[in-house]
Amino acid sequence: MKNQKIVTLLCLFFTVLLTSVPTSAQTKDKGPWWPHPIWGAGDMAGGSNWITQEKVLDAIKLVQTGKIYELGHVYEESMPMYGKRIYEMRSPATPSGGPIGSNGLIYNEEFLVTEIGQVGTQFDGPGHIGTRVTFEDGTEKDVYYNGFTGDEMYSPYGLKKLGVENIKPMVTRGILIDIAAYKGVDALPNSYEVTLSDIKGALKKQGIPEDFFQNGDAIFFNYGWSKWWTQPEKYNSNPPGIGVEAAKWIVSKNAAMVGSDQYGTEVEPSPIEGAAAPVHQLLVNQNGIFNLENLDFAPLIADNTYTFLFIFTPTPFKGATGSPGRPIAIK
Repeated sequence: MKNQKIVTLLCLFFTVLLTSVPTSAQTKDKGPWWPHPIWGAGDMAGGSNWITQEKVLDAIKLVQTGKIYELGHVYEESMPMYGKRIYEMRSPATPSGGPIGSNGLIYNEEFLVTEIGQVGTQFDGPGHIGTRVTFEDGTEKDVYYNGFTGDEMYSPYGLKKLGVENIKPMVTRGILIDIAAYKGVDALPNSYEVTLSDIKGALKKQGIPEDFFQNGDAIFFNYGWSKWWTQPEKYNSNPPGIGVEAAKWIVSKNAAMVGSDQYGTEVEPSPIEGAAAPVHQLLVNQNGIFNLENLDFAPLIADNTYTFLFIFTPTPFKGATGSPGRPIAIK
């Protein structure tokens, strides 16, 4: 416990550095968010490093009934998708093969075309978000988590560094913060920025003290936005979400993961004029706190369940920027 407090203090000390705006004083070995102050140069696992044996055993203590809650959506062609992303599944034949053998065996397969880690319930890995930075020698480079550059990563056959295969399985404590309920609505309005005051108010309403949070927790936000899942045009239109103020609070809690019931977790458009997805940059790019998007918390909320054992294991597609998956909560 003493070691955990020391690590927490170190992380808080470095929060200012990790949330600073890039200047021209960057070098390959040192910049405003690299090397990571805790995990060090070369780390590619980010927040999943918090998931130790001790963390798993602590998370299991939250299980009281064994009831399982599905937090993800079914993957299908009609689901809302960001921009021009696609999801197309085809069966090669019906059946795909056979009959073979004296017993007449037949079987079915499928062919899937999609941005494998960036549609449906999706996990943003460390190679998904970066920042174009001007270095002290005047050159521009694309910089990702822990200072890895585009020159080191880019390949037409998947990322050479920071692929999702580097992320450890997430078995941790999950904490759901129901912002929609705190504001007294089924769903927050378009482009509503969730403030730190909202977060603290919702936690108080749910009876969760701020000192309940521990290093490596998964922090989730309910905006009520999954209500529009079957209406892609509405779902994809300027969702509510957290802004940079709330994201800095998440950094201060040393979360392993953040997530929500909309496609990006952060508010759109950004309240910061001219900025594009600054929360993604702050969390994923600069701090290695990964983002799980397009969740559905309705079953948890129906049972007034806000703390739980959370399990999500990203599929280790080598070189992928993210992963689909089947996140579950256990009460």
